[in-house]
Amino acid sequence: MKRILSTLVALFAISTLAAQLPASPFTVVACPDQDTRNSINISWGVDTLSDATSVRYTRVGDIDWKRARVVEAATHLCTTYDGISSKTPQGKTVNEQVRFTKCEATLGGLRPNTDYMYSIGAGDKWSEPRYFRTSGAKEWSACVIADFHAYTPLPHRVDAAMAMINTVEKHDPSMDWVLHLGDITAWGGSYSFWSDLYTRKPFHDYMWAGVNGNHDNMTRVNGQSNAFIRDANFYPRNGYGDEMGVCYYFYYGDALFIMLNNEVMRKDEGLAEAQAWVRKVVEQNKARYVIVCEHYQWFFGHDGRDSQYGRWCELFDELGVDLALAGNNHIYVRTAPLYEGKATDGTRGTVYVQVPSSDNERGQAIKEMPQQNEDKIRAKWYEGPKTVGAIHLAANNKHLVLTLLDRNGNEIDKCEVLAKKK
Repeated sequence: MKRILSTLVALFAISTLAAQLPASPFTVVACPDQDTRNSINISWGVDTLSDATSVRYTRVGDIDWKRARVVEAATHLCTTYDGISSKTPQGKTVNEQVRFTKCEATLGGLRPNTDYMYSIGAGDKWSEPRYFRTSGAKEWSACVIADFHAYTPLPHRVDAAMAMINTVEKHDPSMDWVLHLGDITAWGGSYSFWSDLYTRKPFHDYMWAGVNGNHDNMTRVNGQSNAFIRDANFYPRNGYGDEMGVCYYFYYGDALFIMLNNEVMRKDEGLAEAQAWVRKVVEQNKARYVIVCEHYQWFFGHDGRDSQYGRWCELFDELGVDLALAGNNHIYVRTAPLYEGKATDGTRGTVYVQVPSSDNERGQAIKEMPQQNEDKIRAKWYEGPKTVGAIHLAANNKHLVLTLLDRNGNEIDKCEVLAKKK
């Protein structure tokens, strides 16, 4: 009798789990591996009874999947989000019961500059195809976006951000991938926000890379964990210490992207550890462009005050960082190329850029006040509380070109980052 009761309890727990999670597979996303010319990481979840732990992939055009390869994922029981307070789409407070099998697979041996499709499943049951493009083209482009604070009771936030990505696609129909700079969820501890967000079309069609924002790092009741973004994705495990899978670096073509986590750099000790890692990554990896990404802004948009710029500028000067990207402030700010605190002609120095918000809800209105760092800052842009914008980033072997677009596709600002001899 005791064994029967235990079985019934287990079955009840499984039915509760099934009611909390969407149909398997869920939260499917293509992420960069260390070198995206020939390797891509795939991340997804399935309920604990599912056997959909394999991914098949093939070049786009192989419509019958005759030349597809199948990779079995590495799996583990994920309890990162279990029992965390959240909200339902109807606004009801709940503790999400989320225990699932997390699946991670690396697709290797890929051809550079090639469109691939992939599908999740087992046996003869496979999910609908999704897509990514490997790097390696002489010219490539990306959508750079941030701060859309996915929150299922207010779906218009994500609607606005996805529409903005679509606007960038119209600006450049050959866009290759998407880079986000944090706060893509309202509370990273709410797994339902991730799983709902990743059903949107841009997550089907592109490789996504991103950094941990303060909202991605938190729960509804202000719990903190970098595991939230780690376990919703599969980023390269080439970071440092407890930041494996959160801080990481990767190549897209001949650009080296270094992704940071501001939440562990609040104190001087954490900053020093992050900077030591960045120095090591740059010294050991040659690249035409070095691009460093974090969530917190370089300058405060409303008055131009220094924020993170002063903490990083000396190291960026030393290492020859070409472009520094951030978000968080919800106001677009772009500097001249800066070296030793002064504007240059672009043959040396770092251009600092922070993207605006994109959820049409949480932007800022700038009040008239004295402005600082006017010798460094070349452009600002905002639409007040209802701001929606993103950057189109284009690259070739001569330069990077960043174009700020508004929701209607109007070009608001444009700048060039020259390729420098490394």
